[in-house]
Amino acid sequence: MRSPVTGIVTLLALLLVVIVGYMSLFTVQQTEQTIVLQFGRPVDVVTAPGLHFKAPWNSVINIDKRILDLENPSQEAIASDQKRLVVDAFARYRIKDALRFYQSVGSIQAANIQLTTLLNAALRRVLGEVTFINVVRDDREKLMQRIRDQLDREADGYGIQVVDVRIRRADLPEQNSQAVYQRMKTEREREAAEFRAQGGQKAQEIRSKADREATVIEAEAKSQAEQIRGVGDAERNRLFAEAYGKDADFFAFYRSMTAYENGLRANDTRFLLRPDSDFFRFFGNPSGKTATETPAKP
Repeated sequence: MRSPVTGIVTLLALLLVVIVGYMSLFTVQQTEQTIVLQFGRPVDVVTAPGLHFKAPWNSVINIDKRILDLENPSQEAIASDQKRLVVDAFARYRIKDALRFYQSVGSIQAANIQLTTLLNAALRRVLGEVTFINVVRDDREKLMQRIRDQLDREADGYGIQVVDVRIRRADLPEQNSQAVYQRMKTEREREAAEFRAQGGQKAQEIRSKADREATVIEAEAKSQAEQIRGVGDAERNRLFAEAYGKDADFFAFYRSMTAYENGLRANDTRFLLRPDSDFFRFFGNPSGKTATETPAKP
């Protein structure tokens, strides 16, 4: 029969085995890489995910191996044309050498501080070599690539690989922006006034040319009209003369009818004439002859 002491010892031994076994196992996630430390000194780096073994007295540190974001606060930089820029940028990086990373910076928080300093320095160096227009419009993609390359070279000593650097915004400071906008507004207004003046001058030239051409056309038309009218009057006089030569009485009758038509117009029929005037001779006699000219009846 076993004594109670033997059972207690056996139980303690089993408990010790469980504790030692638990302390000898560790798990590596797919998004992590693990450093095994022996009394604070790195002895192994495990990158494969799964269950792994270690000495019970060793400890582990898990380090993220995913792509991490580095948010950089807005910084001021001076371009080569002495324009002050407010630059808002960010970076993405990953830890490619966990051991070097642990020995150099130790944690992601410390790495972010160090990378922020390096990123700001790279921004000032690269943007200081180009003009404001290159930064905001022409060469932004190339400049971001240059900044990434410089930051990646400097971060390599910390076991970090810089994946990307992006400039969200690069603009003038607020007070400078207002001055630039006002200058641009003044320039646009000057150009608009110049265009309006040129347009007014052009319109005046076109208007003067049109008036001159209209005057010439009108004068030519009047000249042609006078010529045609003269030809018509000559033809009319010829016809009148020919008609008078053929029938003097009918010509006199026609002339009197024309005079009646022109003289007896609406609202203008007042005459100061003697009743026996020749003007009204056709009123008394359809032949237009006076009483003295009428032959006596036999």
